Amino acid sequence: MTNYWYIYEVKHLLSIFLIFCAASTIHAQGPAEKNKPLIQFSGVVLDQDSLTPIPLVYIIVKGTSRGTNSDFSGFFSLVVNPGDELEFHSMVYKNRSYKIADTLKQKYYYAVQVLTKDTIDLPPIEVFPWPSKEDFKRAFLALNLKDTDMDRAEKNLQREALTYLERNQTASASENYKYVMMAYYTKAYTRGQTPSISLLNPFAWAQFIDAIKKGKYSNKKKKN
Repeated sequence: MTNYWYIYEVKHLLSIFLIFCAASTIHAQGPAEKNKPLIQFSGVVLDQDSLTPIPLVYIIVKGTSRGTNSDFSGFFSLVVNPGDELEFHSMVYKNRSYKIADTLKQKYYYAVQVLTKDTIDLPPIEVFPWPSKEDFKRAFLALNLKDTDMDRAEKNLQREALTYLERNQTASASENYKYVMMAYYTKAYTRGQTPSISLLNPFAWAQFIDAIKKGKYSNKKKKN
């Protein structure tokens, strides 16, 4: 019975000692951890030449896995400790670092980081239109230079080519804009009145002639 009581007392004293050590450690580290200063560090990343915002710049706290990236306005924000060093990485800019002073007392800190473009000189590349000199010689000898500028102009102005363009080429963006604006002007001009007949409207005549060619106004006899 005495041995069991002795073992119980030893375990009890050991538990009290461990609790006391843990409490001392928490008391020693707790206030330091609780009062550890944190800073909300925000800023914007700009181009050195144009002072325009740089998006998607990676900002990393050196020696850690913490970081963020700038948005499309070049703005970024992250939580840091005094004394941390920030690294700025971008694809077409030189890497820069920013050292945060270890004497900062305020909770919020703002800065503007400027990055310089990184110019990479690539070796010159010669581009040839043909894979080999023999292919170039063969194509050069087969080249037909008999046609003059006048001959090519006559080919482009042939009746068949113009007819094909007339039937298949659509109106350009400028023509469509003018047509729509003309319709708006006509509608505003004749508001509250009987619409005028578009006898002098070239677009209306073009649509009318195209409809005649397509046979929209032809009399179709019903089959008995």
